[in-house]
Amino acid sequence: MMTEPAVRDFYRTNRGGGLFSEAVSQWLGAALARVANRLGLPPTGLTLLNLLFGLGTSAVVAALASRVAAGTLPAWPVGLLALVGWQLAYAFDCADGQLARVTGRGSAFGARLDVLCDVAVQIALVAALSAVAVAQRHGTPTWLVATFAGTWMVNLVTSVMQAGPNAGSMVASRSLPVRAVKLVRDYGAVIFVAGLVLTLVPAWTLWLIAAFTLVNGLFLLASIAFSARATLR
Repeated sequence: MMTEPAVRDFYRTNRGGGLFSEAVSQWLGAALARVANRLGLPPTGLTLLNLLFGLGTSAVVAALASRVAAGTLPAWPVGLLALVGWQLAYAFDCADGQLARVTGRGSAFGARLDVLCDVAVQIALVAALSAVAVAQRHGTPTWLVATFAGTWMVNLVTSVMQAGPNAGSMVASRSLPVRAVKLVRDYGAVIFVAGLVLTLVPAWTLWLIAAFTLVNGLFLLASIAFSARATLR
């Protein structure tokens, strides 16, 4: 008789993501993967739940941005929805891969669907944060919103690139100080901070997107320089 995989068995197959993601999001994903396995759900079902929660949460945040900015709706319920909804969507994103690897039900089409859903979810998240920033502060520079949207995808692109045979890291150390610094690019930590800002001080959203734009832009330039140097050796 085969033993049913435990939560820790799913967690062992996680693909990382950063200090916060490994300590919180991947464990939540492992718990969801175990429940899905007991219910007989396929990995694709979890991928689509990531899409549902990610798009749904961002749509609500964007739709209510003007009301929150005008003061006709308290910020905390919308921010709390963002905090929980985005984290839950990411947990499902962590869970689908864990379920596929433990049960051997992965496929090339499933992996492709996973990436496409991640792109859709992150586009929606960027749109939601941009909507809040513009609603909170009229006159928000359009170039900042556009650059924020473009540089945000650096995280997704580089994470996909890490999965192939040519994967590499500029700073491979897993020491605690290094991993703490890398929290600025840990998707789980980033959406947690974004949710807190929307809950407590949505007026800071402009500064939030400016900070993410700077961090991701600098990382992109550093990655280009690192790769160029490696090719010239």
